[in-house]
Amino acid sequence: MRLGGRAKEIQRRIKEEISKRFRLKESLKYLENFNPTKDREEIIRRQEYLKEGFRKLRPELSELLSSVRKPEFKRKFFRDRLLVVDRDELQKAEELGICEVSTEIEDGYTLILSTGSSGFTVELSPEEIAPEIYVEELWKNRGTLEALAKIGEITQEGSVAEEILKNLEAFEEIKKREEVLENLHVILREEEKELNRRIESRVKDFTLNLSGEELLSFLRDLRRGDHDALLSRFSELGGFILEEIRRSEERISGIIGSDVEIFSRESLYPVEIPRESEERIIIEIERELRIEKYFRSLEILRKIRNLIAKIDREIERAHEIEFLRAVKEFSEGFIFPEIGTGGLWFEEGRHLFIDNPQPVSYVIGEIMRVPETEGERIIILTGANSGGKTSLLELITQIEILSHMGFPVNARRAVFEPLDEIFFFSKGRVSYGAGAFESALRRFVSSLSREGKRLILVDEFEAITEPGAAIKILAEILKIADEKGFYVV
Repeated sequence: MRLGGRAKEIQRRIKEEISKRFRLKESLKYLENFNPTKDREEIIRRQEYLKEGFRKLRPELSELLSSVRKPEFKRKFFRDRLLVVDRDELQKAEELGICEVSTEIEDGYTLILSTGSSGFTVELSPEEIAPEIYVEELWKNRGTLEALAKIGEITQEGSVAEEILKNLEAFEEIKKREEVLENLHVILREEEKELNRRIESRVKDFTLNLSGEELLSFLRDLRRGDHDALLSRFSELGGFILEEIRRSEERISGIIGSDVEIFSRESLYPVEIPRESEERIIIEIERELRIEKYFRSLEILRKIRNLIAKIDREIERAHEIEFLRAVKEFSEGFIFPEIGTGGLWFEEGRHLFIDNPQPVSYVIGEIMRVPETEGERIIILTGANSGGKTSLLELITQIEILSHMGFPVNARRAVFEPLDEIFFFSKGRVSYGAGAFESALRRFVSSLSREGKRLILVDEFEAITEPGAAIKILAEILKIADEKGFYVV
């Protein structure tokens, strides 16, 4: 179906009004499938599709749909692993661009993977070489998966998201350990501070009783610098400090998930964590975590790999449901028009872009028998300025465009005939300089010369030339339109 003149602008405004209700930009593509058409069967198919879709919508879907985001499985390069392949696989493996590739084992890598028997055996695929890409992204999009599971339940269409979420539970421990590793420096320093606080608290209440002979021996040891002999006199306090160190290390071991001995025993107060000990622990944990994360991700992905494509389809379905929701919201209070023959009729139509519009009923042609009309196809509107003539022409165009899109229309009832073209000439679309009249006339002639069913709407044609000349030209144009069976207002 062809739209000419200002009809194109009105269609654009209608689409903008619908589009601004979309919460998911991916849903916009569905609107492009609903451009006006003259095909009766296609219009009926669209109406039935929308009616069925509207029936399935529930209020609680709105918030769920806004949570849907498509996971992006972006490849990245992993420097912690080496993939060992046969020579005939080398080029293909390198083209994946996921990790270092070699035909033999090399030192310096946390993980050695292989498509043969030189390391942990994997398939030559991104999913097997770097399963973290997929599992990590799905973990980040748990909100989307939870929304899809609920959407599937509400629409009774089901969802594989719940099964994926169940398998992702095994990844939670890995994420917790990553969080601990990220904050490990702070955790260690806080524990060090707390340990020394406990020691200080105990020392404040500590007393040491020495006889005269023991005092002399103490002074001799002090003079000789015999630290072991000195410390032996504080064995009770030393035992307490060592026990507190052990307790702190147990607490840290519980947090990071592996046994550590990190506090220095060389100086019992203040107790310190040597920097080299902290760095060593971090390196060890990072290495352990990378290995565990790889194998945990691989285990999860092998269980859900076939479900990921289904999630893509569910997300696409969510985009479609969001399209239906937005159209239903736009068309609240509208009605699906009937398809007939012989023009256009609507009852209590309301202008889309006027606040609190007055309802208008109108008929063009013989599609509906209305008192005081005789099925006129050529109609001339008269009346004072600002009397609503332009608004009526716009309303007619709106209802015609929505009808041909297969959408509900802004009226209480409506019947329309599918057309080949709607041409809306408006004085606001032409300049008043030289050539304005010729330009407008060419547009009309072009529309009049084509065959098929047409609705031509004219808004103040006389504004582009002298009133007398405009009347003569318009009379001739209307005569041609009448002979061709066009509808003109």
